Amino acid sequence: ARNNRKELIGSVRAKTGDKSVKVVYEYKTPHPLYKKEIRRKTTVHVHDENNEAAVGDKVRIITTRPLSKLKRWRVLEVIEKAPVA
Repeated sequence: ARNNRKELIGSVRAKTGDKSVKVVYEYKTPHPLYKKEIRRKTTVHVHDENNEAAVGDKVRIITTRPLSKLKRWRVLEVIEKAPVA
């Protein structure tokens, strides 16, 4: 059961403090009546142990035990760094 953890890929939207980021992941779901696909997004609070994720990065996150009031996810890896402007 320990290895059946949810994994998601999302983008970092905010750096909320030391070792914390907000990650947004998008998904599509059909409209209940009209069946057109609707884009939805969910924001989750994520634990970033090494402070390696920056705003705009694409990250893979995984579920974990509750780390604080809101944090239930942690950063597994940074897939793509944000372009430096």
